[in-house]
Amino acid sequence: MKLVEDQEFISEDYTQKGLTFGEYDNCTFKNCSFANTNISNCSFSDCKFENCDLSLVKTDNTAFKNVQFSDCKILGVHFEHCNQFLLEVSFANCQLDLSSFYRCNLKQTSFLNCKLKEVDFTESNLTSARFQECDLMGAVFDRTILEKSDFREAINYSIDPENNQIRKARFSRLGLIGLLQKYELNIE
Repeated sequence: MKLVEDQEFISEDYTQKGLTFGEYDNCTFKNCSFANTNISNCSFSDCKFENCDLSLVKTDNTAFKNVQFSDCKILGVHFEHCNQFLLEVSFANCQLDLSSFYRCNLKQTSFLNCKLKEVDFTESNLTSARFQECDLMGAVFDRTILEKSDFREAINYSIDPENNQIRKARFSRLGLIGLLQKYELNIE
């Protein structure tokens, strides 16, 4: 496996040529397009993706260890296919609509100002995760561990307290409707 360290990749289009299979350590990808690219079996450690399009990338056994995504478009990505060992990611100003984190361990993951519409968090561990200024319209929380997670600044979520572990999770008063939705109450 090729080792690539301390490199910066700017405005690269990997949609035609693909990404070289390898291990990327402390690399930065800026304004790059990976849409529909196969990045399976690649490893990214201490890397940053800034203003990149990673929509529909194939991630079979891809390792993301301490990887930051900012201002990225990441539509329809199946993070559950990634290598789950030491999976550590953070997202700021990203669009993650229709992506899936099924059964992913996302403890302490930070989602800052992200669009997470119809994202699947089924059976994920989101202990102490932070959803700051995030839109969770249609996101699926089913048997999800949400203990100590912070939803105070999130909007449009619907979480069933009977079907998810929410002990010590934080919600705003205005957001309580997202916990009561299944009861079809008229709250005025």
